[in-house]
Amino acid sequence: MSPRKSTTVVDAASTAAPETEAGKPLFVASIGVRWRDLDAFNHVNNSNYLTYLEEARLQWLSHVPGPWFDDHAMPVMAASQVNYRRPIAWPAQLQVQLFCARVGNSSMTLAHRVIDAEHPDRLYCDGHVVMVWMDPASGKPVPLPEAIRTATA
Repeated sequence: MSPRKSTTVVDAASTAAPETEAGKPLFVASIGVRWRDLDAFNHVNNSNYLTYLEEARLQWLSHVPGPWFDDHAMPVMAASQVNYRRPIAWPAQLQVQLFCARVGNSSMTLAHRVIDAEHPDRLYCDGHVVMVWMDPASGKPVPLPEAIRTATA
């Protein structure tokens, strides 16, 4: 039996995550699909979507003015949700849009959408991640750095 290719087409506007309907992205990262990201079915392996999201978060954090981590406060990913909407083929240039969905005492929720840079109505995935700032020595949550609060306001 040969593998079937997905023919499902998803309109980005009709599947916008509730967290993202309200406004413009907090940050948009441009990421190119690499040949090595493909799997045996000739599309981006689902695990690489998480790598793209991680890269987008790191790009955003590198633009946050002020310290967002130190020896007593570092972010860890506590949860992730990825809704796979359509396969990504090579070659492709992606835009990873990040949205601030929630800011808590020691955590924040970043909603995300991965779209095609040339065809913004082509949605590849959406969802969210929860990041918690913690003290690496104790493993206990600590308050969000002021730089993060300011960057998400």
